Amino acid sequence: MRFRSLLLFAALTATLAPSLSFAQEAGERRAPAQQSSAREGMLKLLPADSVTEHELTTAGGRKIAYTATAGTLDLFGQDGVQNAAIFYTAYVAKDAGPSRPITFAFNGGPGAASAFLHLGLVGPKVLDFGPDGRDGANSKLIDNKNSWLDFTDLVLIDPIGTGWSRTVKADDASNYYNVSTDAQTMAKAIALYIAHNNRANSPKYLLGESYGGFRAAKVASSLQESQGIIIAGIVMLSPLLEGQLMFNADQFALGAALEFPSLAAAEADRRKGFSESIQRDAERFALGEYLTTLAGAAPTGDAATAFYGKISNLTGIPQDVVTRNRGFLGYAFTKHSGDKSGEVMSPYDASFATPDPYPESDSDRGDDPILDGFARAYGGAFADYARNELGFKTEMTYTLLENDISRRWEWGSGRGGGSRFQASATDDIRQILASNPSFHLLIAHGYSDLVTPYGVSRYVVDHLPPSLAGNRVSLKLYRGGHMFYTTAGQRAAFTADAKTFYAEHPAGPPAD
Repeated sequence: MRFRSLLLFAALTATLAPSLSFAQEAGERRAPAQQSSAREGMLKLLPADSVTEHELTTAGGRKIAYTATAGTLDLFGQDGVQNAAIFYTAYVAKDAGPSRPITFAFNGGPGAASAFLHLGLVGPKVLDFGPDGRDGANSKLIDNKNSWLDFTDLVLIDPIGTGWSRTVKADDASNYYNVSTDAQTMAKAIALYIAHNNRANSPKYLLGESYGGFRAAKVASSLQESQGIIIAGIVMLSPLLEGQLMFNADQFALGAALEFPSLAAAEADRRKGFSESIQRDAERFALGEYLTTLAGAAPTGDAATAFYGKISNLTGIPQDVVTRNRGFLGYAFTKHSGDKSGEVMSPYDASFATPDPYPESDSDRGDDPILDGFARAYGGAFADYARNELGFKTEMTYTLLENDISRRWEWGSGRGGGSRFQASATDDIRQILASNPSFHLLIAHGYSDLVTPYGVSRYVVDHLPPSLAGNRVSLKLYRGGHMFYTTAGQRAAFTADAKTFYAEHPAGPPAD
């Protein structure tokens, strides 16, 4: 099963009443920021920054007047020649005071644009996929009463090769497709925005989803080391933290044990029997009998029957499949979970089933029902929103998800060096906690996410030295998968927890 750690996805339910009013829907615009007049290549298709005025009504009934900017940040080489432009969207509350936090957000992939977080969670608009939460063809933008603009200004950034972020020369884009350069580029873009908008004194936060969580740790380190900018906190959503624990679940006992609770949660959800107490029992089994049995010699006789039967009962995977795999489940669940035949499950939410396009095959051959299904609507929805409501009109295609970036990504130092199995953000987290006593970290996961299982993040958090973590690192869990926030109730719950996180750990004087 391919790895595309992006940001994705569960089921979006509920219909929200309209709450946004736009002060300039007739097309009135403020004067755009100055733009480079010597752009070349694809960058010629990028218009000047567009600035518009709006008003948001939150779930609590509070009205927030804010400015939206859809624009680009120019990047230059040592020779002074422009080599790239980074697209961003900023939402800044009016008259909020200099100590209001500002959050820089990005998705993962590698190769994903920020539209997922933008229209799925934090922005003033959210994409509704209908009553069943999966109708991409009839999805529509509705007002987001739970926008994070309630408690922080927002800057959503698209990495090179995604969204409308491009290099002058197409062949140069691959120079940005590696862990180090990507982090440095994102740090430079953040530093440019801060300088251009006089936000040096604002508490600064990062929000990253999936690979974006991994990216956030690297960007925070780069900001501190190369830009002299200290981050107040990071919110990691379904993050990749330790590749060696995530990508070996079908081979090594510890990886399988850390993945197991997510399989159990998905089966409980499918049977409508999920409870936190039952989930805790599954977690104890995973790190107890399951781990020690997988780590030792294969059980035989009655012991094997009982052991594999318990795994089957907890995960919904047929006992013969469990036995054949010796308890290492990997992606066996995609075709072998639940009571219904002819369905396939998504690793982005193992409780999410759709009709199997290849029922005659015993292995998964089709597109992912979430990542390649309804979630693709985020791209077209954002392009339309940016053009018609934010005033950013371009003929360039908005690239929501570029799979080629993920395939070409360089995980280690030097071309071809390292691999995703060696990817680690733990050292970055430890160093930031050690060097910045004000830094706080919130990690959020969906229970039934098999792309980035929550058990891996819990393992990392549990093994941080108490002298570093203390009360500065927290892990929150929610019903759903990799993009659990596409469900209205879980989105509201996560937003409430994030608001508490910002309020409990202010980096500076109280906001006005």
